[in-house]
Amino acid sequence: MPLELTSDELIALAAEVLDIESRAVDSLRQRLNNDFAAACELCVSTPGRIVVTGMGKSGHIGNKIAATLASTGTPSFFMHPGEASHGDLGMITPQDLLLAVSYSGETDEVLTILPLVKRMGARLLSMTGNPNSTLGKAADVHLDVSVSEEACPLNLAPTASTTATLAMGDALAVALLKLRGFTAEDFAMSHPSGSLGKRLLLRVADVMRTGKEVPKVTPDVLLSEGLLEMTQKGLGMTAIVDADDLVLGIFTDGDLRRALDAGVDVRKTAMQEVMHEKAKTIPSEDLAVEAVHLMEENKITSLLVADENNHLVGALNVHDLFRAGIM
Repeated sequence: MPLELTSDELIALAAEVLDIESRAVDSLRQRLNNDFAAACELCVSTPGRIVVTGMGKSGHIGNKIAATLASTGTPSFFMHPGEASHGDLGMITPQDLLLAVSYSGETDEVLTILPLVKRMGARLLSMTGNPNSTLGKAADVHLDVSVSEEACPLNLAPTASTTATLAMGDALAVALLKLRGFTAEDFAMSHPSGSLGKRLLLRVADVMRTGKEVPKVTPDVLLSEGLLEMTQKGLGMTAIVDADDLVLGIFTDGDLRRALDAGVDVRKTAMQEVMHEKAKTIPSEDLAVEAVHLMEENKITSLLVADENNHLVGALNVHDLFRAGIM
């Protein structure tokens, strides 16, 4: 029959769970020894991939560990131990390392595949809560993730133990990241759709307008014609260029407001009379995030893109950067 708990009782229960799990992780930190360094060396020296396996809750944790390893520069994937006995064992090669996760160290599905893994010559790294277990003893290197108690009030459901194992997996992944000299650019290459990936991979050339989409006029045309170009292209500005597309200046919505305040006649004034000569430009090969910095620094909303000789090759504004996920 369900119990009725007050808000204070529920909050106290949650606090107790978090206390137990934080103590479990802190205990791991205090027990770190040369086994962890040996595990790192084993992983780094593996010419193949790290194949992570585990059953039940340990399998879910193992799946996450494999994903974290793969995204931080260590080729890795998860293999279900039950499926391994029915053909998936072919995923492992002698050049690989098997990372087996089992809190008891006696999970039948994992132990079943150990002799075959050993026979093919693959190395074994294990994470268990019992160094003297079958899995702990069979491993080339063992990492102890034991906890004094589970957060479950029945001390049955894997809670603190899975948190400890996950934390150890993160520690291993970060240490390997450092050992491999993995950089933010490397991370971006494996996360091209993520915000970091976009910021580190997308170039100005990937987001800028080109060709007929770029607003441009010559300096001798009337302001009224320049305004028509601005309206048609919708970038809130137009470049002023010579016959060879050399950038001479820029005219923006802000310049228009200032010109109207000064009583300028749009039908009698040439663009060269009202343009801003010191136009901010950016090379097409620069990262798109540099365009963001340039706009923020100069408090502008659009940029001209020019080559090394200051010839116009494109244009972009804040909306282009928003659509690309850079801002």
